[in-house]
Amino acid sequence: MSAAAAPVRNVPAVNPWLIAPVVALAAFMEVLDISIANVSLPHIAGDLSSSQDESTWVLTSYLVTNAIVMPISGWLSNVFGRKRFFLTCIAGFTASSLLCGLAPNLATLIVLRAVQGATGGGLQPSGQAILADSFPAEKRGMATAIYGIATVFAPAIGPTLGGWITDSFTWRWIFLINVPIGVSLFFLVTALIQDRLPAQRTRASGFSVDWPGFGFIGLSLGCLQVVLDRGQEDDWFASQTIVALTVTAAVSGVLLVWWELRHPHPMVDLRLLRERNFAVSFVLMLMLGFILFGSTFLLPAYTQSLMGYRAIDAGLALTPGGFVIMLLLPVVGRIVNKVDLRLLIAVGLVAVGSGLLWMTRFYLDSPFNEIMLARILQSSGLAFLFIPINNIAFRDVGPEKTNNVSALVNLARNFGGSIGISFASTVLTRREQFHQARAVEYLHTLNPDYADFAAHVGAVLRSPSDSMATLATIYRGAVQQATLLAYLDDFKIMALTCFALLPLLLLVHRGTGIGHSAVE
Repeated sequence: MSAAAAPVRNVPAVNPWLIAPVVALAAFMEVLDISIANVSLPHIAGDLSSSQDESTWVLTSYLVTNAIVMPISGWLSNVFGRKRFFLTCIAGFTASSLLCGLAPNLATLIVLRAVQGATGGGLQPSGQAILADSFPAEKRGMATAIYGIATVFAPAIGPTLGGWITDSFTWRWIFLINVPIGVSLFFLVTALIQDRLPAQRTRASGFSVDWPGFGFIGLSLGCLQVVLDRGQEDDWFASQTIVALTVTAAVSGVLLVWWELRHPHPMVDLRLLRERNFAVSFVLMLMLGFILFGSTFLLPAYTQSLMGYRAIDAGLALTPGGFVIMLLLPVVGRIVNKVDLRLLIAVGLVAVGSGLLWMTRFYLDSPFNEIMLARILQSSGLAFLFIPINNIAFRDVGPEKTNNVSALVNLARNFGGSIGISFASTVLTRREQFHQARAVEYLHTLNPDYADFAAHVGAVLRSPSDSMATLATIYRGAVQQATLLAYLDDFKIMALTCFALLPLLLLVHRGTGIGHSAVE
């Protein structure tokens, strides 16, 4: 499809450079709320007299409703008007944040977090669609850079900011902090953003709601999100609940694809995936979320569990990488219309993969600077991925499809993040068990090396080589080494995944962010 054939873009009445930071701040607030709550779960559990396992539903309820609303946000924007839908999401997110901060018990907090996730689910897709329509194609790279600062930088600083707020004040402020920001955003959006007339109306004008599609979306994505979030804790398919949810998600997913491809006005426009450029950008964005959130989960856990870092110190190891993303995104935004997008993505994949390979060289006494520099190298690559992938997704799509494209792209990134965290956690647990079992095979008295080592440890501890203190010290060291090797395996798999994505670029049409020169 040629970009020239697309309908004329709506020109905003307000300078788009005033719109961009407002929209980006709304996305930043929503993305930050996903990661900022993670570090506060122990405090929430203790304050509300609940177990650690029960408190995780504070995250799960948010992610489930967020995943359900995000793919249908394009349809909701088309039906009710994008500005009206965007304002509704801001108002709902702000009100639910206030109520979350005042929640008297865990059950109330879980319900309110579900409401917060549902209203927040439309903020990212609507915001990105507004930016895509507000800027001409030649300036869309810089607009995406501003949006990228919000959506990529937020997960990087979320754990640090959440830990500082919780330690300095109380966990309730991780929700209450959204209230003044949300109120300000509501009035700014009302004043600055031009309303876009609904492309479709309700039954009064002959349009029917795709209720089966909505049901299939809720079942498939909702069940899948619960499986990803709770699977490792429930030992995956050893749990009948996880099995039932997986089967439900799979069946509903198949029915969703079958139904939406046949429906004249689908809630999720899956026909976009027939276009090769968009299909590749969807996969790349899924893997971007996989690597970004997966590595952001692993690094703080590694530094805290093995190296004894405090939460704030673990966050400081990640934060410089976030600032590097902030610095590089505008640079990439400037060159995205001058350089082949495939080349930029290739640079990004190689940089991210190289940073993750560097992490496979970590050891129990790795210096802080080495951890920070490896994260900076990885983060620099993320800046070269976010903008080009988004530009490929929107490059050949007309304004009438902007809402639908934005919904699917943001769904890919968020679900990729959920998959990345779940995958990293599962690999870490399984590989730790594997390495521990292999290490224990050599810890017996028939192994002369073990006997010498036990004698050396006993001499250091000034106790016999077969004493409980000596055996406990040796076992603790074996567990630490097994855990370290499990983290390194995780980093290696993610690095190889980055390099394995490079051949996908051969399927993308050659061209810059403005257009492509491939033969259709």
